[in-house]
Amino acid sequence: MEMTISFPGGARVDARFGSFTVKTDQPPQGGGEGSAPTPFATFLASLGTCAGIYVLGFCRQRDLPTEGIRLTQRLNVDRATGMVDQVELDIHVPPGFPEKYHSALVRSAEQCAVKKLIESPPRFEIRTVAGA
Repeated sequence: MEMTISFPGGARVDARFGSFTVKTDQPPQGGGEGSAPTPFATFLASLGTCAGIYVLGFCRQRDLPTEGIRLTQRLNVDRATGMVDQVELDIHVPPGFPEKYHSALVRSAEQCAVKKLIESPPRFEIRTVAGA
């Protein structure tokens, strides 16, 4: 997959791929307009939504209703480094959701490709290319 990253103005940075554009911005205190999530917030949202798609798929495969199911994601930040040191993800199910599927929902969310990428990070190669 190839993405084109562009700078449409201000502190906005967009990523285009296929027919999609993911827009990002910085908050006003960071020199932006706050018109879109920051790149890091977008990345963090990909964790929760990725886990969510696996939970959704699990339920669909078993004809389980998804009404009332939601995920809550929280971050723990190391005060010394300012870096995220733990991501907590809770899968909330409505009363009456079959208890026999609770641990299976967790296992399905753990299959998230974004989570797996973080656990086994790729190598990065960053370079400049003249004559764009």
